[in-house]
Amino acid sequence: MASTTENPPNVSLQQANGSRIHRKWTRPLFVWLALLGAGIGIDSLFIEPFRIEVTHFEVQAPLAAPLKVAELSDVHTHGMGRNERRALEIFAEEKPDLIVVVGDCLGNLAGNYEICKQLYQSLHAPLGVWVVRGNWENDLPVHHERAFYAESGVHILVNANASPRSDFRLVGLDDFISGKPRLDAALSGVPAGAYTIALFHSPAFFDQIAGQVNLCISGHTHGGQVRLPFVRPLWLPKGCGRFVEGWYEENGTTMYVNRGLGMSNLPIRFLCRPEITFFALHR
Repeated sequence: MASTTENPPNVSLQQANGSRIHRKWTRPLFVWLALLGAGIGIDSLFIEPFRIEVTHFEVQAPLAAPLKVAELSDVHTHGMGRNERRALEIFAEEKPDLIVVVGDCLGNLAGNYEICKQLYQSLHAPLGVWVVRGNWENDLPVHHERAFYAESGVHILVNANASPRSDFRLVGLDDFISGKPRLDAALSGVPAGAYTIALFHSPAFFDQIAGQVNLCISGHTHGGQVRLPFVRPLWLPKGCGRFVEGWYEENGTTMYVNRGLGMSNLPIRFLCRPEITFFALHR
């Protein structure tokens, strides 16, 4: 004789009520999560990549007169777009004495540097515009490099130094990861005791140059480009080492790592705005 077991009525009622409560809370949760995801997507694609943060710092330096240096990094330009035009407006407002571009201007995988020339020709400063190579310039070399930069109206420094003004030396190095930085050659002829500003793309080189110059200006990291609160970036390109963004100090040398103006790999930024930096050097 077969037997059957039926749930008591109160058990079935409890199950039904539990199912309704579950649906009541999970549906709004899914809606909120979907809205949050959409908001993050809109922000990271269409808002934050174009909210350029202008940062200002004062640096003590034994110079004969104040010096205002503007740093541009990792432009990854595809032409005179929204960020490039805004950068020119910022430079016109700030009126720096000197502009430095610490690598990775190119954003076009085809290696068309004419789009970089358009930007370079629009940059102006009394003490000139000075450029060092990044990994993009080394991976996709500029044909007739010296002539290209001369026609663009900017100065290229590769393992060399220059005196834009008599009270300091500007030192430019090849990229640490993709090139061949030669510190001895770059510092050749620099007088003992001269205030030196070193330009290089990948900040990991700081461990080799610290103690031999006064101020280093770098980029490459993009600040992580996509950040989560309170944690280190999920990914950084090779050549960053222990450096992400902002100020570092070692053996009497300070370095600033800029988050960059553009983007690479993924055209998004999240909790990591693009940046243009100004350094006011004075006694």
